[in-house]
Amino acid sequence: MKLGVISLGCDKATVDSERLVGELVGHGAVVTQDLPHADVILVNTCGFIDAAKQESIDAILGAAKLKADGEVKAVVAVGCLVQRYKKELQEEIPEVDLFLGFSDLHHLVPELVERGLIADPVADHPGVRQFLGDQPHVRYLKISEGCDHTCAFCAIPLMRGKHRSEPLARLVREAQALETQGAKEINLVAQDLGHWGRDLGLQGPKLPDLLAALLRETAVPWYRLLYVYSAGITERLVALMAREPRIVPYLDMPIQHASDRMLDRMRRPERKHSLREKLAWLRGAIPDLAVRTTCLVGFPGETDEDFRALLAFLEEAQFDRLGAFAYSPQEGTRAMQYPDDVPDEVKRDRLEELLEVQRAISAERLGRFVGREVRVLVDRVADPLDEGATHVGRVPWQADDVDGVTYVTHGGWTAAGQFVPVRLTDCEDYDFRAVALA
Repeated sequence: MKLGVISLGCDKATVDSERLVGELVGHGAVVTQDLPHADVILVNTCGFIDAAKQESIDAILGAAKLKADGEVKAVVAVGCLVQRYKKELQEEIPEVDLFLGFSDLHHLVPELVERGLIADPVADHPGVRQFLGDQPHVRYLKISEGCDHTCAFCAIPLMRGKHRSEPLARLVREAQALETQGAKEINLVAQDLGHWGRDLGLQGPKLPDLLAALLRETAVPWYRLLYVYSAGITERLVALMAREPRIVPYLDMPIQHASDRMLDRMRRPERKHSLREKLAWLRGAIPDLAVRTTCLVGFPGETDEDFRALLAFLEEAQFDRLGAFAYSPQEGTRAMQYPDDVPDEVKRDRLEELLEVQRAISAERLGRFVGREVRVLVDRVADPLDEGATHVGRVPWQADDVDGVTYVTHGGWTAAGQFVPVRLTDCEDYDFRAVALA
């Protein structure tokens, strides 16, 4: 069976796709990039915000058209959008053969067997996770599923359910497999990394134990923590990060807002004073720590005073990186009940202003590293538009895909996935310039 894959959404969804494709490959599937000539097209959908929903619907419709026009025998849609809107999708796009929510994924192999598309119906093969990206040296390890937080704006618990930790031994085996496939950087992802282990018993392992096991059982040079609520950043975790150079000095800690009134309305667990205290502690404990955050503007009831309070806190907090979004209502969330939504044009203006403020902050924060000698993980050979650089990569303070990059001038040639010692010579906004050391 030739399998075409369309994987949409976040890095956690990419992990889902790679695990699911691994199971199908274990039953005889062969992955192809030639979608019109695939036997089956698998679409992993996203349902987080309106734009992602539309992208997912367009992808499903495109796959259904390929089925009608060519050699495609079946189209399968899975993921967040399907979990929330399965009935509506079945009614609107009957050309799709299977819509499988998260609780239905175990039916995928039997359904394809029944259609005669998989020739290995009895093999109990666990499958080996398949790489679906462009850079095999950068991989993601999803350590838990679901979320117990009750943020008023977020539909993820409605799609993914309650928090469930992946077993430690299984995560270690998967990290070892990723290392065998060439991983030099493994990014730990979840809805909240800090919750890992809370459902494994009072005396069970917690996030620092998982990290210690990964460090002990693999030789992967870089581990990075993405998306940790501040409450989950414990003394044990910080002490481990401070003494272990293979855990890069980087934290992705979403705050969403800094007005206490808005944090309360969003049902967020933090308040401005606790965020301020946590940041000061972290930066004092972990040398050269880079902190990324996420903010949401235009939440119902957000006044200009609330927004100005957020900007003032960003100036004070000096986050190294920031991702920002304008609020869009999501069905089933508490915020849908709020009558005082902010006009779209105000949301757009606030988002633009916030990003401009952060651009200046990030440029200033990066400036402190200029002149340093550091290792760069090379991601690719530079192209002619990269202004004299020979390679493009990232320093420890730059996460894959969401942050800036480092343009390296190198007298020789090195392959993607290799580390190069450099001296940082300049920075602009989110990017560094560097010269390779002899």
